[in-house]
Amino acid sequence: MSGRRRRIPVLAARQHRSGTVLMGIFVLGLAAAWAAHHALVASDWNSRTTSRLSMVWLALFFVFMAQTLMYHLERPRRLTPRLARQLDELHVSILVPVYNEDPGYLKLGLESFLRQTRLPNSVHIVDDGSTSSDYAEVRAWWEQAARQAGVATSWQRVPNGGKRHAQAHAVRVSSDADIYITCDSDSCFAPDAVAEVLAPFTRPRVQSVAGIVIATNNRANLLARITDLWFTTTQLVDRSGQSAVGAVMVNSGPLAAYRADVVRDNLGSYLNETFMGRPVMFSDDSLLTLYAQERGLTVQQPSAVVFTAMPEKWSHFSRMYLRWMRGSTIRSVWRMKYLSPARPAFWLHLLRWFQMFLVQMVTVWLLLVEPLAFNNLPPASMLWVPFLIGWAQGLRYLGIIRSDERIRSRALTWLMMPLAIVLAWTVLRWLRWYGIVTCARTGWGTRQNGAEVSLNGSTPTPPTAPAPMDRPPAPAQHAKLLDPYSEQTLEISLRPR
Repeated sequence: MSGRRRRIPVLAARQHRSGTVLMGIFVLGLAAAWAAHHALVASDWNSRTTSRLSMVWLALFFVFMAQTLMYHLERPRRLTPRLARQLDELHVSILVPVYNEDPGYLKLGLESFLRQTRLPNSVHIVDDGSTSSDYAEVRAWWEQAARQAGVATSWQRVPNGGKRHAQAHAVRVSSDADIYITCDSDSCFAPDAVAEVLAPFTRPRVQSVAGIVIATNNRANLLARITDLWFTTTQLVDRSGQSAVGAVMVNSGPLAAYRADVVRDNLGSYLNETFMGRPVMFSDDSLLTLYAQERGLTVQQPSAVVFTAMPEKWSHFSRMYLRWMRGSTIRSVWRMKYLSPARPAFWLHLLRWFQMFLVQMVTVWLLLVEPLAFNNLPPASMLWVPFLIGWAQGLRYLGIIRSDERIRSRALTWLMMPLAIVLAWTVLRWLRWYGIVTCARTGWGTRQNGAEVSLNGSTPTPPTAPAPMDRPPAPAQHAKLLDPYSEQTLEISLRPR
């Protein structure tokens, strides 16, 4: 990419459902019929093969069809004038932790807060001991702009303690908030993101709301395109299905909203979480989501869109993905321990593990066991089934209309779905299992040497000294920072079932 600063227009996006839903149902039906046909072909290899594979294929088929039905049931929450007035009375605070962020991305995000159709009541920025910049120019601009817009704000610079500690500092100065919106320092909200993410809170049982995350830099290179395609489709398939039953399991860091009591009442355990005796420095969004699940419904609002910077280098992506997989493993332990079987999230969590193990076993069986032990080669046409399903589900990606990209560019990205599937079935699968095995490594792992993605496309200049983000604070200092909301160090403060 060029080292010159790229012109970034006002970023906006919306979900367009009608055509995509019809096409999705049609193509998914064809893909399901194709998969069922080849499942029958596989069952006819011989009598022994029938007993080995028939039930497995049947289980995968029903899981796939149930998932398809669930994500088509999701609908964005719409407001009546009366409900809109109720939401206007809520005090909404945006919490912005900053650590070694690119100043261009930080300013882009802050500008987006002031363009909202529903302005936040307050925005609280916490610089968590950044070593790459002091953000003096951005801070001076922001404080003046926020004051002119009538948005209350604070900007703190604190010793490095991790993202959760930065959020806690922001919570302490916004004790009158009714809703906390959490975001990342490179988040850029679509103009109606705040209004849309608040809409589901008109239902008293809703405790948290996830937004839809898409890439600001989706055309930077091939990796950014594939990541945007994979991540957006996953949200509009897996997470939309969870949202249909009020059981979103992980909110995304770039945009999520919580009832304030969910955050304040659990702040002690949020800051003190340990796993195998080690402080957990990541998976903060999934832990907040778990707190919300204990109290009620966790949903997604597909009309609340946020832009964020996706990795542009493989080293950055792999470290980020490993962190996600390690965090997912830790969170699975907590869900098993603390979530009640009466919660849909408990069973969806078990179903996800069942599906993952079953797919892994089927893959190994078809590619290794059948050819070597039984001299049965799977039909070559069966290799097309994952791609058909991927393209069908990827039509949801085309349903996101962006202000900065033409539909033909998004169609080009959609055509790259086979690359995303091959990546998911090979390298990412290995990273997933490696993350599960190494889940005790609870350090952050990225941005130690400054921002890894820059808005102007140039390589960020590393700081003169390594950042301490990946090193947990010393125990005494850790306890001192965490104790304002808790007198003791807890592993986690959830109610066991």
